[in-house]
Amino acid sequence: MIFDAYSGQQQGVEEVLLSVPFAARDVPRLRVLVEGHASLVGLPEQRRGDFVVAMDAVAGNVVQHGGGHGLLTLTRAHCHELRCRISDRGPGFTVEAIPDLAVGINGAGQGLWLARLITDDLTVIPKAVGTTVVFAMRWNR
Repeated sequence: MIFDAYSGQQQGVEEVLLSVPFAARDVPRLRVLVEGHASLVGLPEQRRGDFVVAMDAVAGNVVQHGGGHGLLTLTRAHCHELRCRISDRGPGFTVEAIPDLAVGINGAGQGLWLARLITDDLTVIPKAVGTTVVFAMRWNR
């Protein structure tokens, strides 16, 4: 069983598919790895594209604002859910940093706004040092 360190709640069984540290130069490779794993677990093609876009947006946020490097962990839950956990050791932020509505072309928070829009769930977990963003997509067999 996996326990959510933030809420203390039991989260069920998760299979770790990928856990990899990354920096800016690694993001293109992450796109390929995440898409490949999403395909292998059966995430439909359209959702796979959205999942990779969300991963790219959150990883890009880490590179630009979160200290330049992070850790990506991809897991599959027993209930046909693919989760991506991206952590950094940057200055941190809270969910309030993500705008509620689409922002202008130069607005802050665009990538995180998009990730929240196209995923089934997005959680921001501020820590003493850094932040963890967890997003998920679900599908039926």
